[in-house]
Amino acid sequence: MSNESKTVVRRFVEHVQNNGNIEAAGEFIAEGVIDHSLPPEMPPGLEGAKRMLEMLRRALPDHDAVVHAMIAEGDLVATRKSFTGTHLGNFMGIPPTGRTVTMELIDFVRVRDRKIVEHWNIVDQLGLMQQLGVLPGPPSGRAG
Repeated sequence: MSNESKTVVRRFVEHVQNNGNIEAAGEFIAEGVIDHSLPPEMPPGLEGAKRMLEMLRRALPDHDAVVHAMIAEGDLVATRKSFTGTHLGNFMGIPPTGRTVTMELIDFVRVRDRKIVEHWNIVDQLGLMQQLGVLPGPPSGRAG
């Protein structure tokens, strides 16, 4: 089951996240997905997941997702990945800056019947806000 679950996640990253094919999200995400990472203003389930994908695509229209590591056990898949793109649209209330940014994150998804049924993620929000110029960067002399 682990290899099958990893295949679902790889295909989701390629077809939906990288190609921007948000309408294909339903091929990989269950209608009743439980997304522990959605902001409260988003609807639950597949609709909320699609809205988040659309928001990210509008903010970083040229973004590319890269999976740096993937580990699976049973129906649970963990990925460490990054999205790199140009901030050309509103992102979480931040107007476009034109900066190229890299958003680092870790995702956990549970896959059943070849669809994502549960999702958690951890995003390096501090690093992203520093790249967008919303917060100051690390003090000089320290690695960032």
